[in-house]
Amino acid sequence: MVDDPLMATPDRNSKLVGKVQGIYASAAQDVVGLLMVMNLAFVEGKYNGSSLSLLGRNTVFSTVREMPIVSGSGLFQFARGYAQAKAHTFNIKTGDAVVEYNVYVLHY
Repeated sequence: MVDDPLMATPDRNSKLVGKVQGIYASAAQDVVGLLMVMNLAFVEGKYNGSSLSLLGRNTVFSTVREMPIVSGSGLFQFARGYAQAKAHTFNIKTGDAVVEYNVYVLHY
């Protein structure tokens, strides 16, 4: 289960713009691959109350991973697009990570 802060930049002192909420599960035998089911729920500014839904495969140790944006709510109704994820920091002992998501969407 995931309920993490969504920050404007990868800096931990950056402005909070939302929450990342969802689940992920191991979904590969030969690599570290996760099935990601997440909502990017915005709580700030113009997008407050809106969300984007991500559903896809995340090969964790790839430099950049691409996952589909399958829907959205609020200002992101009927959203379609993709997110590129890139790890900034990863602590192998604790499993804590800071991941940058660049999201590209079309919506009404």
